[in-house]
Amino acid sequence: MANGIGRCLREWGINKSFTVTVDNASSNDVTVKELSKQLTKMGTNLMNGTHLHVRCMAHIMNFVVQNGLKESSVSIERVRHAVRYVRQSPARLKRFQECFDAEQLNSKKTLCLDVPTRWNSTYLMLRRAIEFESAFSHYASSEIGLRHYLEHSYIDVGIPTGELLSSDWDNVKRITKFLEIFYLLTLKISGSRYVTSNIHFLEICAVAVYLKQLIANEDIVLSEMAKNMKEKFDKYWGDPGKMNKIIFISCILDPRYKIESVGFALVKMFGVDPGATIQAEVTKYMTSLFSEYVKSSSKSVVLASSSDCSSLDTSSSGLSGSQASTQNIGLLESLMQDIKKYKSGSGGVDTRTELDKYLGEETEDDTKEFDVLLWWKLNSPRFPILAEMARDVLAVLVSSVASECAFSTGGRLLDSFRSSLTPKLVQALVCLQDWLRNEKLKQPISVEEDLDKIEQLEQDNNIVTIFVAERRLLFEPEREEIAQEPT
Repeated sequence: MANGIGRCLREWGINKSFTVTVDNASSNDVTVKELSKQLTKMGTNLMNGTHLHVRCMAHIMNFVVQNGLKESSVSIERVRHAVRYVRQSPARLKRFQECFDAEQLNSKKTLCLDVPTRWNSTYLMLRRAIEFESAFSHYASSEIGLRHYLEHSYIDVGIPTGELLSSDWDNVKRITKFLEIFYLLTLKISGSRYVTSNIHFLEICAVAVYLKQLIANEDIVLSEMAKNMKEKFDKYWGDPGKMNKIIFISCILDPRYKIESVGFALVKMFGVDPGATIQAEVTKYMTSLFSEYVKSSSKSVVLASSSDCSSLDTSSSGLSGSQASTQNIGLLESLMQDIKKYKSGSGGVDTRTELDKYLGEETEDDTKEFDVLLWWKLNSPRFPILAEMARDVLAVLVSSVASECAFSTGGRLLDSFRSSLTPKLVQALVCLQDWLRNEKLKQPISVEEDLDKIEQLEQDNNIVTIFVAERRLLFEPEREEIAQEPT
């Protein structure tokens, strides 16, 4: 795979590969290492590829939350079974709607059921069910079928679900509030239309602090969930030495945070001494990275100067009065440069680099309206080289997937059926997905209520499902027809 990527980069003339953001499959580790070798041969592997491999934050956060939900509480199971019972037949849904109306609930939403491979669907199911708590109570009091179903369904072998109690709703509300933080965080870091690398490390630190607080919580359910999540969290972010230093540098290059915020966060996560050590390492690495940009900039200036000099006409051996004057000016400039060097040695001139000056200035106010890219654009005359470095670092994506896919733990493999789709049909499906995800739609499409059905359809090799605007077009193409379709 690395050879294929390298070949494409050469054919397409892409010679600036700063980072590669991928998920946490072990095969990707090998691929990125091989790709790093390819970039080294091309002479475009900055810092020998030390920061090339960026691990997808959305995937890691998905693993963390899944680890917390692996032992679901009894309350979640009871709500899940209650929702499943109501959704199993149109008659039950109609009866539930009557209870809904009787409780005078003002909502046009309906119940949604979660699926095993999407943890966000559990959060959405619980959040929606909480809105209908009184309707469930009304339904259970008038329909013996629900109570009978819960008594005869099982959470595990030999463990019945049991009746849905008011205490279960209290538990579910706390769990939902807990999951909401990770749900919103995943949406935030999965964005592709704004900078995300500058908040990467600070978000990681915030999660670490939050989990530590929950572990000490008196709520046993939340405490156990937090312990399981912290276990998986530490696997990826527990050792600062294994973390890509670009996630720290991108935060430093946000003028609202700089080195002070990173240092504070490191101490909060790892303690005083380890935090100070990693801060020193980050500062050293950032200085080295900046030096690489200085060298690159110097080469560009030298090439430009050589080009200007080669264009001068030097065929005349004699010097006119104006030419002699020009030469004298050149000699004077040379003398002035020597004077500047002398002053520099005696402390008469500020010898600090752009990086030193940037870090020495006060931080900007942290407001919602602050635009980090606009700030660097406006301040690029003051920090021309550092602005170039910031452009590359802030462009790093911390997530390799869109928010629509960030919650799924399902496989991404092409089966024999999908592999047989013709290019024309694949193009149609890609375009439709792009249209569906268009943020400019007057009525954005929400599939929250049908996640369980969509999951089942995705697993069916004989059906291609396309949701278009408010209509659902479902067709079942024959394999032979697809295979014979002209390209």
